[in-house]
Amino acid sequence: MGPWRCLLLLPLLAAALRAQQQQFMEYVERRLTLLEERISQWHDQSSRYSTELRDFKNQVLGMLETAEKEREAMRSEAESAAVRVDRLEREVDYLETQNPAPPCVEVDEMLMEKQVATAKQRKNEKYTKLTDCSDTIASVRAMKILKRFGSTSGLWTKDAAGNSEKIYVFDGTANDTVYVFPRMREFTLFSATRKAARIKLPYPWVGTGHLVYNGHLYYIRQQGPFQVIKFNLANKTVVDSSVFPAEEQIPVFGLSPFTYIEVAADEEGLWAIYATKEDEKNICLAKLDPTSLDIEQMWDTPCPRENAEGAFVVCGALHVVYNTRLPSRSRVQCVFDVSGTLAPEDASLVYFPKRYGSHSSMKYSPRERQIYAWDDGYQIIYRMEMKKKLEV
Repeated sequence: MGPWRCLLLLPLLAAALRAQQQQFMEYVERRLTLLEERISQWHDQSSRYSTELRDFKNQVLGMLETAEKEREAMRSEAESAAVRVDRLEREVDYLETQNPAPPCVEVDEMLMEKQVATAKQRKNEKYTKLTDCSDTIASVRAMKILKRFGSTSGLWTKDAAGNSEKIYVFDGTANDTVYVFPRMREFTLFSATRKAARIKLPYPWVGTGHLVYNGHLYYIRQQGPFQVIKFNLANKTVVDSSVFPAEEQIPVFGLSPFTYIEVAADEEGLWAIYATKEDEKNICLAKLDPTSLDIEQMWDTPCPRENAEGAFVVCGALHVVYNTRLPSRSRVQCVFDVSGTLAPEDASLVYFPKRYGSHSSMKYSPRERQIYAWDDGYQIIYRMEMKKKLEV
């Protein structure tokens, strides 16, 4: 092809290229337009979703605020109901104290005189042991402070003879209500008395010398002469009562003037620790029949009342705990064995760890070989190290 022909084709090629370029630009513009439309749709949808999410968030916040207000209102109502229940319980307790319906327990003066005469005849006679228990306390092996509960003076204990794990609490030195916790754990955790069951006694108790023994509560009632009341804890009734056959009783412990009779339990059974005006310097001991409350035997002990703060019986031996007017370290300083197996000079001088003040009660558990003590409002357990009497 000649040169002149090439020159003729150049305009045609340029026109074709321009046409293709125009088509390509139109295509690109169409694609960009579609992308812009999709971006615009996405933006609109995103804005709508953001608005809906914000509205939902505000709705949830409003619901949470309403729920919080309702929760606070319910809590206030519950607290108000608890206050009303407590007030109602106090009013019921007050009405019961103002209108008591106690069972008939009368004092037979002829029977009382007969009991006193019989007890005097048995006084200081030789005691025949019921068991072969020959242990005595060697030392305090461990001390555990559980909590602080109630008044500075009081009593807490388990059943000394049964297998119940219930904790019985006598708060103070004069009242008519006993608190009962189902187990040690509940007593340790709960500080409010409304968590405990309450036993309303038909007669008010006095002092801290009471005892729970084999499903019965033996407690001291003062109305003229002192009475030992036997109360069945299962059916909440008085089973028996007995006027303690001792004339002109005085506080048994010099440092605990609120206790006139201390009912104690050991491996041999039930005991009563007391003092009389006839021999006001020393402490007396009596063996009780747990069924009839009769006095089986009585002893005058050489243990002085002065500076005594408590006492308990272990294997037929009375252990008297002493302190000082300004409370210091308590110690067992006098032991009287009714069987004569353990001489006073052979007994160990047992010291209790220094704590807060002085004991208002000390209850020995023959089943657990430990002492439940109340010290200035603190509830303490002493675990005892035992030895044979002949080894001491």
